[in-house]
Amino acid sequence: MSRNVFVGCACACVLLGSLLFAAQTPNTSNLGLVGDRFKPLTFDEMTPEQKTMTTNLLNGPRRGMGGPFNVLLRSPEMGDLAQKLGEYARFRPSVPAKIRELAIIVTARHWTAQYEWNAHRQAAAQAGLSEAIIQAIANRKRPAGMQPDEEAAYNFSNELLETKQVSDATFKAAIDKFGEKGVVDIIGVMGYYQMVSMLLNVDRYPLPAGATPELK
Repeated sequence: MSRNVFVGCACACVLLGSLLFAAQTPNTSNLGLVGDRFKPLTFDEMTPEQKTMTTNLLNGPRRGMGGPFNVLLRSPEMGDLAQKLGEYARFRPSVPAKIRELAIIVTARHWTAQYEWNAHRQAAAQAGLSEAIIQAIANRKRPAGMQPDEEAAYNFSNELLETKQVSDATFKAAIDKFGEKGVVDIIGVMGYYQMVSMLLNVDRYPLPAGATPELK
């Protein structure tokens, strides 16, 4: 191996090592944690388990720790498992983003989870859900003019939350649109965001500055 090739390989290894180190050690100087009943933590205050959960969160696809994570840090072993489930539910389910967000806002409306609603009604609009559908869900009314996939997802999620089961017709319509994996993923999304709703409501988690509660 020539000297130039050796030096080039060494530099590449150093660069790769630096990138991996940077990916594993995110900036923890200002986590932006918020809470009401649960005091916002700083990284220096955290136990090793809490620091592990925080590092895993910041190295994932989320770009912050808003929402339930300040509360979940109180049980970091469970919290770390929960945030991994949440990462799949939010970023990688087998159903389209519009359907995922519809299931989330139906869940947020069921729990009157103001912060969750505020965040995901915007995500639902960005994913292509119409404002008329979003407003109908906010007002606890059945949306009119839904597309077939929206109707199948709404019927399934709303019926499951309101009656604690789904009819054969509702189940078949959901399976026909999303397949068995999709239906299980919708249930998983709803289950995760029910837990998030409970965490936020117990904490009385505040809305972002300037936002007002939309849900009555």
